[in-house]
Amino acid sequence: MRNLMLAPLDHRAPGHVRPLRLGVMAALLQSALVAAQQAPDEPLNLKMTPVLQERISAEARSSLPSFVAAERITGRPDQETVLEGNAVLRRGDTVIKADRLEYDQTTELARAQGNVLINRAGNVYEGPLLELRMDTFAGFFDQPTYHFLLNKAHGQADRIDFLDQQRSVIHNATFTTCPRLPGPSWVPDWILKAGTLSLDQEEDVGTATSALLSFKGVPLLPVPYLSFPLSDKRKSGVMPPTIGLDTVNGSEFSVPYYWNIAPNYDATLTPTLMSKRGINLGTEFRYLQKSFSGAAQLDWMPADQLRDSNRWAAKLNHQGHIDSAWTNNGAALSVSLNRVSDDNYWRDFSRSDDSLTQRLLANDATLAWGNGAWSNSVRTLKWQTLQDDVAPIIPPYDRLPQLSTSYARNNWAGFNYAFNADYTRFQSDITRTNQANGQRAFGVMQASYPIKNAAGYMTPKLQLHATQYHFETPLSNGDTSASRVLPTFSIDSGLVFERDIGLFGRSVRQTLEPRAFYAYTPYRDQSFLPNYDSGANDFNLSTIFADNAFVGNDRISDSNLLTLGVTSRFLNPATGAEAARVGVAQRLLFRDQNVTLQPTDAPLAAGFSDMLFSGAINWDPRWGFDGTVQFNPSTNQSVRSTLGARYHPGSYRTVSAAYRYQRESSEQIDLGWQWPLNDLWGDRGQALAAGQGQGDGRWYSVGRLNYSLNERQLVNGLLGFEYDAGCWLGRIVMERIQTSATDTTQSIMFQLEFVGLSKLGVDPLKTLKENIPGYQNLRMPSGMPSRFSNYD
Repeated sequence: MRNLMLAPLDHRAPGHVRPLRLGVMAALLQSALVAAQQAPDEPLNLKMTPVLQERISAEARSSLPSFVAAERITGRPDQETVLEGNAVLRRGDTVIKADRLEYDQTTELARAQGNVLINRAGNVYEGPLLELRMDTFAGFFDQPTYHFLLNKAHGQADRIDFLDQQRSVIHNATFTTCPRLPGPSWVPDWILKAGTLSLDQEEDVGTATSALLSFKGVPLLPVPYLSFPLSDKRKSGVMPPTIGLDTVNGSEFSVPYYWNIAPNYDATLTPTLMSKRGINLGTEFRYLQKSFSGAAQLDWMPADQLRDSNRWAAKLNHQGHIDSAWTNNGAALSVSLNRVSDDNYWRDFSRSDDSLTQRLLANDATLAWGNGAWSNSVRTLKWQTLQDDVAPIIPPYDRLPQLSTSYARNNWAGFNYAFNADYTRFQSDITRTNQANGQRAFGVMQASYPIKNAAGYMTPKLQLHATQYHFETPLSNGDTSASRVLPTFSIDSGLVFERDIGLFGRSVRQTLEPRAFYAYTPYRDQSFLPNYDSGANDFNLSTIFADNAFVGNDRISDSNLLTLGVTSRFLNPATGAEAARVGVAQRLLFRDQNVTLQPTDAPLAAGFSDMLFSGAINWDPRWGFDGTVQFNPSTNQSVRSTLGARYHPGSYRTVSAAYRYQRESSEQIDLGWQWPLNDLWGDRGQALAAGQGQGDGRWYSVGRLNYSLNERQLVNGLLGFEYDAGCWLGRIVMERIQTSATDTTQSIMFQLEFVGLSKLGVDPLKTLKENIPGYQNLRMPSGMPSRFSNYD
């Protein structure tokens, strides 16, 4: 075997230095080594080297030398070289092997015959005849087979025309990502056949004309033109059609078009044909700039055949930053708009965007900024309430506008100070709210003195609430204005005890954390005041230590109460991770709480409250348990209970269960899972990279069931199966959504994902991720593979 290095001829301007010959390079290297030996005390400076560059620039490529090897080498220096017998020509990231290879250095043209193989940056082509310009990578390959590194696709063709370094056209081509199995009878599960297949490695996009996609030998999709991605980069083009079926809209057929307007702008146009309703035109526009970003969505149905009307939905989410010299870090702008055409939209299009299928649609715009210790905001909030004659709801109040400011200063002579002020104009439909619209201004001043050390803490705090109302119509007592001033005193205290113990063979650090909280607020009659934004606090281990039984600012509860609680934690002494936790708390009212949300509500009697118990166990990272119980000691009965468990032993294996009970209201069981069915017959799969499944030929079950024990019926349900064949995935998911007490929507989502090409059907992944805790996609982007992973 003979080996030579051929320097490229100098076609550049006079005076440009040609690449050095091997002998000169050796002499310079020897001189450098001698110099290095003579200066051993000089520091060794490391620098980046381009030797293992993933991509070679055009400038660097033009000056790279060529290396040849063969059993027999003939030719003329700087003219042509003929290689025979195991011929190899190598330059940069390109290697050509053949039985015979002719290389013309003057034109950079290589001709290869017999068992030709070319490996360029990990992409491999094989065939009988190749003609290629080494400098521009322009040429052709007859009767090739090919294997692409990026998506592991392969195929064969009559001919490949290499247009340049990045683009090629393949004639009468096949394309599949199904791995080649031994044997002459092998047929891939899916294959794309095309009259021409154009590949653009720079844009990472492929286009096929006169194409036919076949699955399991059955033609699925004959198309005159098909565009598909070669990587995860965005590209413009027609996306695969989606087909769906549900009991409300009938059969659905969509053909989305994606428009990659610019690197920071794109749009998706989705016409959808619904067999029972007609045509819906969907549009989504996304934008991204240095100081703002957002997305706008519009759905338009010109003539709904079931409702005999035009239907539409609009949504806008915008986030922006406004530079300002008189603020700390500029101002933040947030806009969220959600509107639909009619009250029935949420019921008829239950599979649309979640924010557009609720009965309360918020249209919110907020501008917020800071000045030193001050934080300020201006907000407008307007609701669209979708009413149902069977189950009407009281609409919330619009805030047109809301002006807020707050000030906070900590550790000033040991004290913490805070001030909050707010002005809001409340508007709503008085025929439904049965109370006057109006304006409210309030201010809250507070001062606290925290005392802390390693053993515990104590924080006394004093608050003063001042509120002023002005009403558009007189109250029942004839007043058009009202005011309220209330002080609140509270003291919060706690201790922390620790000890190191052994538990179930493990060393743990156990804590004991008793806590005592006292609050006092005098009584003021507030029954005549409208309620714009107040609601009852949820009774839990957090709110039981609150000084106000209500949220919002229209109701301030009178209180003379003491809350006692204790929590014990079991911690990993090395990491601090919590392995288990138990806690209990109870409140004692020294007098009746007379302030209520509504005048007709009964006051809360003095005495002991229900007891709250909570616990969580994370002893093993695979298992997790948590629960909360509200217990009435007078009746010895549970008032409300929530119990949950999860099991996550590994990838694609997760089960979660929850039990929720509220006396005289509801009792439900919730179960969600993703699990490989192959485990049932002992096939545990392979430990592959994240987002790559667990091997070929595996079935997975997925589901989420919410069952009402009171009504003895399924409320919401999701049940499906996934199949991973390696080069393709199949998903079928059935969903049931309860839209009202008597109505449900049922749908079927079926999808075929041809790995490395495209997807057909209705994508259920969003539904699976939102409903199944811990769900993992069987295929996730794995990044750009290195060309050195297939280095020849």
